[in-house]
Amino acid sequence: MKPQIQAFFDSATATVTYVVHDGATCAILDSVLDFDPKSGRTSTASADRAIAYVRENGLHVEWLLETHAHADHLSAAPYLREHVGGRIGIGAEIGAVQKAFAHLFGQARPLPEFDHLFAPDEEFAIGRLTARALHVPGHTPADMAYQVDDAVFVGDTLFMPDVGSARCDFPGGSAATLYRSVKRLLSLPPETRLFMCHDYPPAGREAAWETTVAEQRARNIHLHDGVTEEQFVAMRTQRDATLAMPTLILPAIQVNINAGRLPEPDANGVRYLRIPIDSM
Repeated sequence: MKPQIQAFFDSATATVTYVVHDGATCAILDSVLDFDPKSGRTSTASADRAIAYVRENGLHVEWLLETHAHADHLSAAPYLREHVGGRIGIGAEIGAVQKAFAHLFGQARPLPEFDHLFAPDEEFAIGRLTARALHVPGHTPADMAYQVDDAVFVGDTLFMPDVGSARCDFPGGSAATLYRSVKRLLSLPPETRLFMCHDYPPAGREAAWETTVAEQRARNIHLHDGVTEEQFVAMRTQRDATLAMPTLILPAIQVNINAGRLPEPDANGVRYLRIPIDSM
């Protein structure tokens, strides 16, 4: 059966959260915990939209899926699990990302605190839907895409055709590896629907997040048919060298490699994020 899909776009982080369901059971993908870096305040308006949809439709939450450890927003997975249930899942290679970053934040204790680590090509159920976890590294070593029938949630591999592809200059990232991962996705049937994790629309276009394999192969400005691996690596490497760090990378990474859990409060009852100086 084909999945039913509801998208929620967070304009502050350009992130799309999805609720994917069969009419009774669902997965929530790439949730957002609102965070104001100026004040250090968190809020839950973005996650609450997904919760409202789940409750209005009488859905049972089976999975809280992350495509990767995001650098541009904090995950709301623990908040969602507390209020509507579900198991937090991510790709098994998250350990490589944890090792790359944990020392920056003094996170010395063992980290995988995710409920499930997906092996490449692992099949799993979302109610009556059959899903498959596709390992698509390149942006980070741990990126996963989730295929549910004719729909694939691609995470940070591809963007809309007029935006192109994700950066590859984070630890463990590789433009050559991303090229191969994208080619794997674009070898799926032409009518396969692809759902983006982000959209950064050019001037004059509203935010959008659904496309197809055929459209990406024909029009993606970085990875359309005919672009060689050598050409893509040269373009991506040159482009990445000009990009600033994401605004929320320091809070986001230290929270997201910890399965979205915020730091424990200090003795004064206040939680603190750590900001490494001259270490990035």
